[in-house]
Amino acid sequence: MVRPAIRSDRDRDRLVGISLVLAAACLYGSGPFFARIAYDAGMAPLPLLTWRYVFAALMGWLLVVATTSGRLSLRTLSRRELVVLLALGTLFVVNAGAYTAALETVPAGLVAIITYIYPAMVAVIAIRYVRRLEGRRAWIALAVSMAGVALAVGGIPADADIPVTGLVLAFLCPVFYSVWIVLAARLRGERPEGEEQPIEPIAATGPEDTGAPTHGPDALTSSAVMSSVTALTAGVLVVLVGGDPAPAAVPGEAWLALIGFGVFSAFAVAAFLGGSRRIGAARAALVSTFEPVYTIVMATVLLGESLGPVQVLGGGLVVLGVLLAESGGRERSAGIDVPAVEGPPGDAERARV
Repeated sequence: MVRPAIRSDRDRDRLVGISLVLAAACLYGSGPFFARIAYDAGMAPLPLLTWRYVFAALMGWLLVVATTSGRLSLRTLSRRELVVLLALGTLFVVNAGAYTAALETVPAGLVAIITYIYPAMVAVIAIRYVRRLEGRRAWIALAVSMAGVALAVGGIPADADIPVTGLVLAFLCPVFYSVWIVLAARLRGERPEGEEQPIEPIAATGPEDTGAPTHGPDALTSSAVMSSVTALTAGVLVVLVGGDPAPAAVPGEAWLALIGFGVFSAFAVAAFLGGSRRIGAARAALVSTFEPVYTIVMATVLLGESLGPVQVLGGGLVVLGVLLAESGGRERSAGIDVPAVEGPPGDAERARV
C-alpha cells in the first residue's frame, strides 16, 4: 500500500523529472544549429568543441555560485566524487567530439536519430549496473522507439552524399554516451534493485530537493566540473593536432554561436542529470528520444534539411514510444513500490527510495 501523500509527492517528482529530461532534449537538440553556424564561419570540430565547453563551464560555475544547492554541493564534494567527475568529463570529450565532428558532414536530423540508439544500450547496461526499466510497457516502448530509429537510418537514400566516416562518428556517439550516463548514475548513488546502496547520503537541497536522500554532487556542480574538464581536454587535443585554440583564431562570426552552444550545453547537462536523478537513468534515456524529433523539425525549419517519408515515419515511432512509456504504470515508473509507513509524515518521506 502507498500512502496518498507519498503517492502525490512521487507523482510530482516524476513529472518534474520528465519535464527536465524533455527540456534537456530540446536544449541538446538545438546544438546542431549553433554548430552549423560556427562551421559556416570557418570553425573546425575540435576548436568548436573547446569553446563550446569553455562557455558551458563558465555558465555552469555561475549557476553553482548563484545557488544554495550548488554552493553546498561544492563544499561537500569528496575526493572520490571529484575524481569520478574528472573521468566523466574526459570521457564526454569522446562523445561530444564524435557528435560535433559528425555534424560537419551528416545532416543534423540524421545525426540526432542515430545518436538515439543509446536508450537501448542504457536499458541493457542498466540491468546490471543501475535501476532497470520496470514493466513490459517500458520495454515495449523502448522497442517501438528503436524501431523508429532503425527506420530513420534505413531511409537514407542510396545516392545520398554522406561520407562513411561521418556515419561512423555518428554511431560512436551513442556508445560513449551510454557509458557516460550509467557512470553518472552510479556516481549519484543509483544502484540496481538488490545491490547495497551507498552509505552517508547527502540531503538534497535547493531546486533539486525531492524530499528523499540523494548521493553525490548535485546536477549543477556535476555539470560545471565536467564541462571544465571537457573544455581543457579538447583544448589540449587542439594543440596536439597542430591547431590553435586561442581566441584570436576564432572567426568573429562564430562567437555568438559558440556562446549559445555553450550556454545551452550547460543547461542541458544540468537538466538531464537533475531529471535522471528523479526517474532513473534508463527511463531518462527513453524519454530523451524526443530529441531527434525536435532536431528534425528544427532542421527542416531553420536549415532547410529534409528527410524522406520512411525517416519521418521513424521519427513518429520515436514519439509514440515516449508517449507509450509515460502513459500508465505510474506507480511502477520509479522502479520500487513504497510501502505504507507508520509515524509522522517526515518518517514516511524518508522511507522513499
